[in-house]
Amino acid sequence: MVNSGRQRRVQLKVRRSAKRVAVRATQEREQARERARRMRGQVLVNPDKLRPTGSYGTPDFVARGFYLDRPFSCKHCGQPQLWTATQQKWWYESAKGDVWTIATLCRSCRTRERARKAEARMVHLEGLARKSRTRKP
Repeated sequence: MVNSGRQRRVQLKVRRSAKRVAVRATQEREQARERARRMRGQVLVNPDKLRPTGSYGTPDFVARGFYLDRPFSCKHCGQPQLWTATQQKWWYESAKGDVWTIATLCRSCRTRERARKAEARMVHLEGLARKSRTRKP
């Protein structure tokens, strides 16, 4: 039996709305699961957003399915720090950091290191500019 264009549009509209409801329900379940885990200091891993790696193994957080808060000591100042699950999620999934790296510097040492590198870059570029000015004549 052949449906008219209007009947087909109605069928498509019903199917799309059912799909939207199903997707919304799935998202709500995931958000509820995420809230429950976050209360325990856990954040879910989304393996699809991780940077591809050529390794044969998988990191422990991927196998476990969620990030946990991870204590570490800053390698510059030696202060004990906590790399939170939320910070790990940002590093691995948003910033596309390598999955085998971990935090080694506290926030203040990281900003100090960034400033030091920016200063060294400026000195280098100024030297190149000076060198190119003297070489042209």
